[in-house]
Amino acid sequence: MKKITILLLFTSSTIFAQIVQQELTLSQAINYALEHKASVQNARWDIKKGDAEIGEVRASALPNIAIDGNTSYNPLLQETVLPGEIVGIPGEDIRVAFGLKWSSMVNAQLTQTLFNQQVFTGLKAAKSTKEFYILNAELTEEDVIEKVATAYYQVFEAKEMLNNVETNIELAEQALSVIEGLYESGLAKKIDMNRSTVALNNIKANRQQLINSLSLSENVLKFMIGMDINASIDLAETSFEPTLLPQNETPLIEQRTELKVLDKQLELLEWQYKATKAEYYPTASLVANYGWLGQGNNFTLTNGESNGVYWSDLASIGVNIRIPVFSGFGTKNRVQQNKIDIEKAKLNREDTRLAFELDHQNALSELENNLITIQNQNENVQLANTVFSDVQNNYSLGLATVNELLDAERELANAKNNLTKAQLNYKRAEVALLKAQGRLNILSE
Repeated sequence: MKKITILLLFTSSTIFAQIVQQELTLSQAINYALEHKASVQNARWDIKKGDAEIGEVRASALPNIAIDGNTSYNPLLQETVLPGEIVGIPGEDIRVAFGLKWSSMVNAQLTQTLFNQQVFTGLKAAKSTKEFYILNAELTEEDVIEKVATAYYQVFEAKEMLNNVETNIELAEQALSVIEGLYESGLAKKIDMNRSTVALNNIKANRQQLINSLSLSENVLKFMIGMDINASIDLAETSFEPTLLPQNETPLIEQRTELKVLDKQLELLEWQYKATKAEYYPTASLVANYGWLGQGNNFTLTNGESNGVYWSDLASIGVNIRIPVFSGFGTKNRVQQNKIDIEKAKLNREDTRLAFELDHQNALSELENNLITIQNQNENVQLANTVFSDVQNNYSLGLATVNELLDAERELANAKNNLTKAQLNYKRAEVALLKAQGRLNILSE
């Protein structure tokens, strides 16, 4: 057993090492989650549960066999009053005790449903229930894909923000070096050098905050994909670049798993309606019994005829028919409730479909707007770089103040951060559009 455990641990570590040794792409993160996330595994267990539910309902249509046995001792036998004419004593009543002190019986009973509309309807409903579990598993996987993609891009945003800060620190250190040189040459004031130092220290403090933010984002991603929280991950560097999705792709709204789940729920409600109506139908079942009865004044299980214990077998075959006549309008009201549930489900399904159409239009608009924002922010970063270089040169020549230099640094940092945020928003819009088009699964390819 220990050897097997060690082998399993070694195998798991090897697989995990293969994932960590290379850059973790979005598709790898999603596929890892689909294999390890508890919600996905639970949904798959529900599918197997559906098989068991079908078997449970099928059992109602199969023969049922039961064996019963009992032994009883009667210290006082019940007496019955009979007319004396029976024993030749006319005009008098006599008391007679029937039965013996000990009795035992073993009986086997077979019951077979011949007709029960509720059972037949339940079998069909059980199959639909399993199909519901399958669709629910697909919906769970899509939900995991969406959450993993969002968490993945948040990690990338934190990394990009940290990279921006590292670049800003380098620029701030270069500017401080220039100011220190000018100060030593008597061309700059000490207050300029102090202000630049404070600005640099603030950027370094912001870097530590971003390091913590990155660690938290990575932990969230590892939780989302079901990975050990102590594992290290590294994201692919090209994953944050915007890609042009086919915006004219016809949205497969009717094929969305959410609507399929609602359709299956509606189907189950209709089966429930039919099962309730089946209460109006008669039922018929075959019942067969075979038993062995022992009676005597001695303990029956260890004695025979020689000791006054007599054994005999018995058998019966019959058909039980039940015809419902009046249930106090209970069935009628349950049928009415089922009809209302069906109508509500239809309205909910239509409302959901309209919401999906709205989501698709909003996702298209959001994607277009974010793409324009990225283009604008790219231009802003280039302009901010140019401004910073010009101000830095002008400060060296005494044509700009330290305030202008610090402002240029902040504007460049803000432009880079705004670009990173725009890229993250674009990626989120990509996920939203894929979901609206019913194509989320392509993220796992």
